Amino acid sequence: MLGYLSLMFGLVFVQNFVLSQFLGLCPFLGVSKKQSIALGMGLAVVFVMVMSCIATFFFYFLVLVPLEAGEYLDIASFILIIAALTQLVELVIKKHSPSLYEALGIYLPLLSTNCAVLGATQLKIAEFGQKVASGSLSFWDAFAQNTIIGIFGGLGFTLAIFLMASLRERLDTAPVPDSLKGTPLAFIVTACMALAFFGFAGII
Repeated sequence: MLGYLSLMFGLVFVQNFVLSQFLGLCPFLGVSKKQSIALGMGLAVVFVMVMSCIATFFFYFLVLVPLEAGEYLDIASFILIIAALTQLVELVIKKHSPSLYEALGIYLPLLSTNCAVLGATQLKIAEFGQKVASGSLSFWDAFAQNTIIGIFGGLGFTLAIFLMASLRERLDTAPVPDSLKGTPLAFIVTACMALAFFGFAGII
């Protein structure tokens, strides 16, 4: 249980995909101007990341491993699975929340190539494959850990983008030099947030 808790905490604070591994910066910087839109993007990422981790896990062990193709077809096949799930999310948001769909714009389709989602599916899949093959880890324990990566990796992304949106809303009314407005200031704030989250590294 302690190992699971450590993994959960680490994915949100210590190994945050955005602030520690700098994955998913494109939607992070592009859709973090308003809290409501940032939260919508974060929840979409959580859904896609969880479903992608589950789908790619079974595809890896039930298709690629028996075919001995896991070493060179995993990334290509994972991208296709993530793209299909992204299309599903896009259709659901477009039907149930047209305003959020319009606000997310091009960044919603970009979920299919979001390196944070791909990074979550790739983070430990090869390690899980080796441990399951050697018998040191059961199939379902590997599945549980992989699902946790999807859930808490997505929640870490959501926390980061929501905090960023909160800061950027305040900075819009701050007396900032013209040379720093927009993207330059966003990168500076991101760097400061990354340094702040780095302080959690000693906890686990």
